[in-house]
Amino acid sequence: MLKHPSLVWILVAIQSICGFYFLWEILASLFGLPDIPVRWQWREALELAAVLGLILGAALGVWLALHARREIRRADSARRLTAGNFSAEVSARLARMGLSPAETEVAWFLLKGMSLAEIAALRGTREGTVRAQSTALYRKAGVSGKAQFLALIVEDLLL
Repeated sequence: MLKHPSLVWILVAIQSICGFYFLWEILASLFGLPDIPVRWQWREALELAAVLGLILGAALGVWLALHARREIRRADSARRLTAGNFSAEVSARLARMGLSPAETEVAWFLLKGMSLAEIAALRGTREGTVRAQSTALYRKAGVSGKAQFLALIVEDLLL
């Protein structure tokens, strides 16, 4: 998830130090406790660190929430696959690619391991038409050929 989890702990440490300092100042003024003598330059640095810590903490929180949402979708997809909804999951993936109905049909035939000639015969079209449709679906999927397309679908579903 995080490449450098130590950065999170550094952020937490900065926020904690600043928070304890400001909490002590509030309690000291309320209860007459001795305050911590700090030069104004250090106080400004603490305030700056507190503000940066809050902003970075909020940004990290948003990033972690988005990452968690992606992981929840992936786990839900895995649950559907293991529940026997493989074809529904593949259909959903193909729909998200924005394929036309003809490209979707060609994609299914490709996933079944058929050649372009076999697909053309089954669909009653020319092989050139099937080639153009498969090229269009490869472009929409962001791959350069049949092997990459198959790997994309299988890896995406399994991972």
